[in-house]
Amino acid sequence: MQSPFFAQLNGSSLHDEGCSGPEIPTLSRIDRPLRASTSSTSTGASPDDTSSDSPEWIGMGGSDPSPVNLDAMSAFARSHDFILDNHDMDATPKVEELDEDIQSIKQSGVGNGEQDAGAPVAVPRKRGRPRKHPLPTPGGQAKVTKGRSKTGCITCRRRKKKCDESKPACLNCQKNAVVCEGYPPKEIWKSGRQRIADAIRTQTLVTVPRSLPLLIDGIETEIDRRFLDHFVYGFSRVLTLVNDDSNPFKEILLPMATQHRGLMHSLMCLSGSHLSGLDPEPKLKERKYFHFHRAIQDLKDNITASSSSQSGDQDEEQQLLVEDPIIASTIALSLNTICEGETNGEYRPHMDAARYLLVSQQPRNEKFRQFIVEFFQYHDISNALTSLDRRPALLQAGMRLPDFVPGAQAGMFLGVFDGLFNYISEITQLRDRIRQRFDEGYEPAVDYQTLSEAVQIDTAIRNWKTSHEEESPNWFLAQLYRQSTWVYLYRTIRTSRPSEKISQVVDDGLSYLDRLPEDAGAYSIVLMPLFLLGCSAFETRQRERIQKGFESLKAYSNLRNIEPAFKVVAQVWEIMDTNIDESWDWEKIIRDMNMDFLIT
Repeated sequence: MQSPFFAQLNGSSLHDEGCSGPEIPTLSRIDRPLRASTSSTSTGASPDDTSSDSPEWIGMGGSDPSPVNLDAMSAFARSHDFILDNHDMDATPKVEELDEDIQSIKQSGVGNGEQDAGAPVAVPRKRGRPRKHPLPTPGGQAKVTKGRSKTGCITCRRRKKKCDESKPACLNCQKNAVVCEGYPPKEIWKSGRQRIADAIRTQTLVTVPRSLPLLIDGIETEIDRRFLDHFVYGFSRVLTLVNDDSNPFKEILLPMATQHRGLMHSLMCLSGSHLSGLDPEPKLKERKYFHFHRAIQDLKDNITASSSSQSGDQDEEQQLLVEDPIIASTIALSLNTICEGETNGEYRPHMDAARYLLVSQQPRNEKFRQFIVEFFQYHDISNALTSLDRRPALLQAGMRLPDFVPGAQAGMFLGVFDGLFNYISEITQLRDRIRQRFDEGYEPAVDYQTLSEAVQIDTAIRNWKTSHEEESPNWFLAQLYRQSTWVYLYRTIRTSRPSEKISQVVDDGLSYLDRLPEDAGAYSIVLMPLFLLGCSAFETRQRERIQKGFESLKAYSNLRNIEPAFKVVAQVWEIMDTNIDESWDWEKIIRDMNMDFLIT
């Protein structure tokens, strides 16, 4: 349907047959032309005029009562920048109401277009109580999502649970039977400028030397201090008979180590090896290996320095003179193989170095000399019990105990100062002679000379007496050593057969072992006699008691050479039950097992 306005522009009249009013005149019937708008209307009506009178259309021949669409004409006039002469319009068309709701809207008067556009539109008031907090306007600032707080405990954050943030421990963790790990340290926010300033200050402090020199060479970290405490209060007590403050490892070696870095590294390596067996923390093993390599390097450097310090015009046969701490380092490193449970002969170079130094020169410190000679001979003679090619230096190089040796009670070990280990060395010689005759096919393997010497040793063992107080732990230990020495002699000159004599001596030795207190220092040197009794146990009941003895010894000292020693004894038992003749030579059994270690 074409609008009335466009109908007038086209020069045709618009008349609806359904309407009763007169037809709308066209532009051609308007007798007065439109004038261009240069200012306001000629009627002088103000923009505030709210009169309801509407201008009328004036044609060529006078007044035409036909109303026109004034709103459409006004819009057309504004868009084309001209106005009508309002003073010639006298007739006001009747405006009919289109709907009942239109009465609620106030009719705005005809005025300036710019003011009409900026006038506020009245909105009807809504029913109900007004809001206390008005709704946010659409298109306003979006709601910011609140991030999760990071003030909860470490455990709840890791478990992704709500934390009640109770201090010092989270109650939520306690309720769920979870160990609360506490709260992370608070970090103070700093601007970029402050962080840069702190970084510069840190770099400046790094360049300034603030560290103090080490009080004791070799004690550098917290783990080193832990090694030192373990050496003083724990490990040194399981190395000798004496487990109090007069222990030579604390009284002699430790003060010496404070003046010698290489010896301190050796002692810390020794302590770290024992402690790492109790606590498998990786940091302990890492630090233990550090001390071991430093001890070896310092030992080489000291020997090289001592060798180069000698003048070239001296006699070439003059022996190398070294300090006492170097000899002590070799002994400590040999003990380290015991703590580690090494079974591939790792002890050999350290024992050979100690043998060479002790044979070629005498230690300068008298107390150290007494201790180191006893220590070396105890381990050297015991080593011959499990090896085919290791023989005591006491027999090979003519090494004898010094004249200053006091009574047996002053010894840190058993069997050296009281002469019992001399009998063990002589039995080892008889054993080598019998093995050689057997391998060469001589019959009998035990000749008269061997029997004669064995009888003399037997008489000496029977007459041997200890100087320790009777019924004391060391006295029971001495009787255990006496029994095991006789067992060693009997097993050497007799074939490997069960007998009432050997069974009785083994039972008596186990009885003395049962009388030892579990916390006595005597337990530190029980392994060697227990090994000899085990290699002579033909009865099942004896083997069970010996196995318990190995377990008790392991619980006391935690030295890791105890386990391979029991493996050898168990192998000897198996051969006793299958091929009894071969069980005589347990040294060959150890060699066939590809094992080489100290049973001390």
